[in-house]
Amino acid sequence: MGKKPWIILVVFILLILGSQFFFTVDQTQQAILIQLGRPIGEVFGPGLHFKIPFIQQPIYFERRILVYDAAPAEILTKDKKNLVVDNYSKWQIIDPLKFYQSVKNIAGAQSRLDDIIYSQLRVELGVHTLTEVVSEARSALMEKVTKNSDKLARSYGIKVIDVRIKRADLPPENERHVFDRMRAEREREAKRYRSEGKEKAMEIRANADREKAIILAEAYQKAEKIRGEGDMEAIKIYAEAIKKGEKFYNFIRSLEAYKKGLNNGKTTFVLTPDSEFLKFIELKGK
Repeated sequence: MGKKPWIILVVFILLILGSQFFFTVDQTQQAILIQLGRPIGEVFGPGLHFKIPFIQQPIYFERRILVYDAAPAEILTKDKKNLVVDNYSKWQIIDPLKFYQSVKNIAGAQSRLDDIIYSQLRVELGVHTLTEVVSEARSALMEKVTKNSDKLARSYGIKVIDVRIKRADLPPENERHVFDRMRAEREREAKRYRSEGKEKAMEIRANADREKAIILAEAYQKAEKIRGEGDMEAIKIYAEAIKKGEKFYNFIRSLEAYKKGLNNGKTTFVLTPDSEFLKFIELKGK
């Protein structure tokens, strides 16, 4: 019975010593071994691996994609506008040995990425205007920044997957100036639109007046033609009627003359009994 505690103690010591010969790498990690303070050239993936106890120590690194949210910084655009750019990047450790030798850890990597990405943003935004940065060319611009940043970061064992701008704002002291300029541009465009509208309205009115004059002239011409044809037809009818009953026509015309002339109390006629005007009137005492 007295030997059992010693056996348990020996087994426990053996387990501890055995654990010093192995180390485990998680699926989300990758590792390198440090031997007497210097890394040895092998990268270990997920699984159980052998190491020399007390001489070699594993250092673990993330295999997953990491996100670095940079602090906002001012950048000068092509049209001399200061722009406060807030960006973030997605990156990954692809060479743990080179990563450890150059930047040591994630904090060092983020510091180096900050320098690389900011310098590339400054270069690319410096050849584009404010309008292009905030709207037109942003997608192509960020693709170029990502590509150039990735080339520079490879020397540190880092792969830059994507760089994006979260916000691009003007500094507070420039916002009022830009707003006033935008308002002036909009007012100038509004005046131009109003001027073009008035010009178009005058053109439309002139065309309408011209069309109106043409329509009225054509209508008057047509009316005169119809009136002339009607008068001609009336004259023709009168002529035919006169031709058929000339005496009767003369009689009717004389009666109309008597009615208009003799009923007018203000007019005095001096006629002889044999006057042509009185030929249809029988005078008593003749």
